Amino acid sequence: MKSALSEFALELGYDDLDDDVKVFARRCLLDIVGVAAAGSTTEMSQLMRNHVAEQFGAGEKAATMLFDGRRVSPVGAALAGGVTIDSVDAHDGHKLTKGHVGCGVVPAVLALSEAHAVDDAAELLTKLVIGYELGTRAGMALHRTAPDYHTSGAWVAVACAALGARTLGLDHGATREALGIAEYHGPRSQMMRVIDHPTMIKDGSGWGAMAGLSAAYLAADGFTGAPAITVEADEVADLWGDLGSRWRIFEQYFKPYPVCRWAQPAVEAALDLCRHHDLEAADIDHLEITTFHEASRLATAAPANTEQAQYSLAFPTAAAIVRGRLGVAEVDGEALSDPEILRLSTGAVIGERDAFNDEFPARRFAEVAIVTRSGHRFYSPPTEARGDPEAHLDYDEIVTKFIDYASPVVGHERASLIRSEIEQLDSGGEVGTLRGLLSSGA
Repeated sequence: MKSALSEFALELGYDDLDDDVKVFARRCLLDIVGVAAAGSTTEMSQLMRNHVAEQFGAGEKAATMLFDGRRVSPVGAALAGGVTIDSVDAHDGHKLTKGHVGCGVVPAVLALSEAHAVDDAAELLTKLVIGYELGTRAGMALHRTAPDYHTSGAWVAVACAALGARTLGLDHGATREALGIAEYHGPRSQMMRVIDHPTMIKDGSGWGAMAGLSAAYLAADGFTGAPAITVEADEVADLWGDLGSRWRIFEQYFKPYPVCRWAQPAVEAALDLCRHHDLEAADIDHLEITTFHEASRLATAAPANTEQAQYSLAFPTAAAIVRGRLGVAEVDGEALSDPEILRLSTGAVIGERDAFNDEFPARRFAEVAIVTRSGHRFYSPPTEARGDPEAHLDYDEIVTKFIDYASPVVGHERASLIRSEIEQLDSGGEVGTLRGLLSSGA
């Protein structure tokens, strides 16, 4: 049974992509790879990679875990890669999915490429675009059809199953089975549970990639699945009907900071206030942050680990003020015990506003008031995060972010080579060199 999804996934060619789509796909890949390099240093990534090495051994088809060097099954490599990227919350995302497509899609594409010796750069880019297009729509469809708010892994599994089906050469019937298996077994993890209690489970992207690739391999062997409601239900038909004419990859945002997107409007507002009024942390008595409900639940003011810091509202805002920047170092290590950051973070007053709630998720607003020790109050306007699709980060900032994240881990020379290989991905090129640069241990 051919569907709009299976036709797009199985039959889309590189020449069907507009040039600006290809350019944007490379931009997404560069951003994600930089985050993966930084993520490989986290305890969350290291624990998962060790688990995968022990439990997902390499068979006839194998792939290398990102920035690790150990070969495992492609399913395991996708799991490890997704968790590694997810461990530093700086990867791209999409407003209406309230989640992240690339975090699961990119490691799945790379694992499939190596395990099945698909060295064509044009095919890798085509798969990336397919993954972003399908994943975005699957996320929107799940939010439309399910009453609870599920993590990205719940719907990225569908996109990864389709990518596996394309790689394995499945027909439309077997692809439908793969999609059904993936949707049924995808991790329907409840996002707000980890917002309220931040731990290493985070956004479920690695588990979604694992479930999706497993579904494709199972379907190839004849395993059957129930029809995927998020693909076949009449109420979501409009989401799939514009495949190939509306490119939702352009709707992805890029993060300038390695924390939950919901916290970034407050970070932006606070930094703008400090720059405009020449304020320093020592001048400030306390912060007042007004935002939308979901962001207000990022309530860990004194995080014990990087997971809690990344899913906090007050802490990264305070860290940005104290340090004048917000990078990976500001949400981990000694920053977690910085007395000045903790003073501002634990003293922050958090509130929500109905008007901001009404705009979510299409728009995410925060207002920040800085109250100085002298009693002056400085107010920001309603502020949104930088990097939204209406005003993407320019390419130079994405390159700078990539270098900042990757160079401390792999060295400047290797980071520069990775950037060059990604920028040169095009028709007629190969991806073996890039895979080697991404595979060897950090």
